[in-house]
Amino acid sequence: MTKLEIAELQRVFISRLDTLDHILDVAEMSLPDLGAALQERIAPDMFPLGTQIAFACNQPRGFSQWSMGHRVDSLAAEVDSVELARNYIAGTRALVAAVSIDDSKLDEVKRVGLGPGLYCELPARQYVSDFLLPNFYFHISIAYAILRKIGVPIGKTDYMNFLAPHVKREAAP
Repeated sequence: MTKLEIAELQRVFISRLDTLDHILDVAEMSLPDLGAALQERIAPDMFPLGTQIAFACNQPRGFSQWSMGHRVDSLAAEVDSVELARNYIAGTRALVAAVSIDDSKLDEVKRVGLGPGLYCELPARQYVSDFLLPNFYFHISIAYAILRKIGVPIGKTDYMNFLAPHVKREAAP
């Protein structure tokens, strides 16, 4: 990755965090108690909405911390308030915006924890494409799906609202 590619990764992270914030906006306008909805799940063995938000933020947060040479820590998975969820998103946005690394960082090997006693080591470029981005999108998608499941009127245009500035309408023939 070059500086340009790193800037693009920052743009993707920030715009998708904005999407996560946007779908929470819609949910807050639609639900009587978004705070209670933070405990909703798609399935009993999956994490609730609040945890999905934390895990979505942990992806770009961990990348940012690692790339700046800081200790990588994860946000608490128990998200019990809308204020905390919003703070996670805003704090992650700020952290991502502060990343400034040279290309050599992406030549390093990144150790990725995969659960108790499990890990893999990947070149940083592969870490970004094969682990980081898929996980980031997974948790945002699950948050979206949970909100859909409980009746929040969101659709694909909400999920992909980062494209809104680029949408054009063809002139009628």
